[in-house]
Amino acid sequence: MSVDVLAIGAHMGDEVAWGMALAAHQRQGLSIGMLHLTPGEKGHKTMPPEEYAAQKCAESQACAEVLKAQWWALDYRDGELPVNDEVKFAICDVIREAKPKVILTHWRGSIHKDHTAAADNLPDALFYAALSAFRRALPPHWVPRHYFGENWEDLQGYEPEIYLPVLSEDIERWEKAMRCYALFRGEVSSFAYLDYYRALARTRGCEIGGENAVTFAVPPASRRRRVQTLTE
Repeated sequence: MSVDVLAIGAHMGDEVAWGMALAAHQRQGLSIGMLHLTPGEKGHKTMPPEEYAAQKCAESQACAEVLKAQWWALDYRDGELPVNDEVKFAICDVIREAKPKVILTHWRGSIHKDHTAAADNLPDALFYAALSAFRRALPPHWVPRHYFGENWEDLQGYEPEIYLPVLSEDIERWEKAMRCYALFRGEVSSFAYLDYYRALARTRGCEIGGENAVTFAVPPASRRRRVQTLTE
């Protein structure tokens, strides 16, 4: 059940921000996965949270099928995701099971507290996952790289540092997958999510002289590079 790329979202549906990247990696022959920390069940204006949670769960599994992604979910509540060792070890256990080479998650400068909590839980989860001294059900796993995706709710202090070109077929699969959610079909919110991210991909593509791209920020320590010459 291991994957090459694991996306960790605070809510089911947050993969709208990095789904194009997941589709691109799947097209390249890499395996992908998604971990949801909460259903995001409090976002419906009329449907009770328990009912919307069940709907979101079915939608996210359908989305994963379209993207050909492995699927994991924790059982925390929307708007109540804590930053503590319980969450960190739960994420650690999924990391040990999924054994990803790369993790994608939220930039912590967010207007949504759960997004910030997801970002704040990750460093210790990675630490716990990597060390054999933390005895868990599965053996340790070290994740070489993690990146922070560009999300319209997570833009406080966000600077694009990594550009990943995406093809039209990646965008088509992403849109098909996102339309598994009523939210992205316009049935829950008037925010034009799909229009926003399509336009953003075109904008980022223009910035690197291409058609479409998605961007990521990196942890501060990852900005350090060892080189033999500045001409590299």
